Order: sequence, then structure tokens, then C-alpha cells
Amino acid sequence: MTWKQMFTSSIGKKLVMGLTGIFLITFLIVHVGINACVFADLPVFNRDDNGEMFNKAAHFMGSTVLIRIMEIGLFAGIILHIVQGYLLTLQNQKSRGVAYNKPMGNNGSKWYSRSMGLLGTLILLFLILHLAHFWVPARFTHVGLDPVLYNNVLMHDMFQLMKITFSELWIVVLYVLGCFSLFWHLMHGFQSAFRSLGISNKKHLSLLNCIGNGFSVIVSLLFALIPIAMYLQWVG
Repeated sequence: MTWKQMFTSSIGKKLVMGLTGIFLITFLIVHVGINACVFADLPVFNRDDNGEMFNKAAHFMGSTVLIRIMEIGLFAGIILHIVQGYLLTLQNQKSRGVAYNKPMGNNGSKWYSRSMGLLGTLILLFLILHLAHFWVPARFTHVGLDPVLYNNVLMHDMFQLMKITFSELWIVVLYVLGCFSLFWHLMHGFQSAFRSLGISNKKHLSLLNCIGNGFSVIVSLLFALIPIAMYLQWVG
């Protein structure tokens, strides 16, 4: 398969979607792990943490050269995943031609597998909001970021920025809805990414489906609990 076919043929597009999908899944594992550090502030762990573990983790991610370089690859992967996803959605709609006289509903496929374009669009809107709230201030404007000192190292107080951001109920609601969309997107996307790479064994697919379901629940739930915990002042 040539490079042109990778981005123009149906098989090539699905392969790119699978590869970028798995790449983004690994990113989600790292991202949710970093964000979950806010729960170190829970009384059951350390009521005096006050965001120290999270701020140190965020500082490491933002100040390490290799990770900053990988950040460029992450954005490239996100953009490629979005573009190929929309192209595949349009291609599938065009190939269907005339709609079925009687919709097959969930007998043909799950509703979320038929709505990946819509779910992806909702996640994209959520991602733009998320970048505006945290990535842009951390990398460029530094608005709302007070300095905090740990072990003689000056860092951004991202924990405090999260507390301020998630003090607004409407923002918390939007984030929870974004996590809800992410959950359904992952429910299909996780196993679909591996199927696109040629995995077709029923036993392997069954295992991937179980892992994907668990992954979708855990990751989406953890992401959703962070703004909820901040708003209800369980942490901070």
C-alpha cells in the first residue's frame, strides 16, 4: 500500500483511524492518570496535599522536552484522526445510497457505532473548550495561574486553576456531557481500532470487547468525577 493509498483508499483510511485511535487511547491512559492525581487531596489519602501531587505531575509533563515534542505528535494524531473520521463517515453515507425501507436499528449495529461522527464532533467541541481552559493558559497566556513553590522549584498552580474553572456549574455540566460522549465513542472505537489492524479472531475480539468496555467506563468515569469532585469540594 502506497502512502497515497493510506490516506485515500477505504482500507487505508481505516488503517490510519486504527493506528491513530490506539495512539489516542494510550494518551488517554496517561492523561487520566495525571488528572487523577487531584484525588491525592482526598482526606483518605492526604488532606494536606492541596494539589501538590497533581501540580508536580503537570509540571513534569509541561517542562520535559521529550514530552513537549510528543505533544506535537499528539496534535497531529488528533487532527489526522478527526479528518479521516469525517472522510470515512461521508464515504459510508455515500456508499449506502438510498436508506433502508425498514431501519435495522440495533439488530444491524449499536446506535453508538452508527453515531461515531456525531459523538466525535461533540468530543471535538469539548476538546476545544478543554484546551481553552487549561492548555492555552498553561502554555501561553498564564492567565489565572499563580506560582507555587515545591522543593525550591517554581511551578504553575494548575490545581487552583481547576478549582476556579470547576466552580461554575454550567462548565461542570458541559464536561460531564463531554465525558458521556467520550464513553460511547470509546465503546465502539476501542475494539474498532484493533479490528482495523486486522484482528478478526472471535476469541481475541471478545477479549478486546471486554477490555474496551472496562476501559471506556473507568476512563470516562474518572474524567467526569474530577469536575464533580471540584465543584462539590470533595478535593481542594
